[in-house]
Amino acid sequence: MPLDQNPLFRKVMAPWYDTEKACYIVIVFMFLVLLFGIAGISAASEKTEYNDYIWVPVLLLVISAGVIVSISIRLIKRYAHQFSRQGPKVP
Repeated sequence: MPLDQNPLFRKVMAPWYDTEKACYIVIVFMFLVLLFGIAGISAASEKTEYNDYIWVPVLLLVISAGVIVSISIRLIKRYAHQFSRQGPKVP
């Protein structure tokens, strides 16, 4: 089904999970998961019987860092696009 060329609403509505507020909430939550992963690596490296399970906090750390980077890039692109549409401000 083709998109309507003359929509009722001029602004494209973003899904709720792609709003700025949701992105910031996910970044904060992933930062907490990242800190939890760092604490897990510290705890797993202290005890020798847990050294085999150090991959779990490392995986948490890598995945949360990847999500933070991904969402940060999305927000930077969004802000750059908004700035480029506004053009230079002339007094």
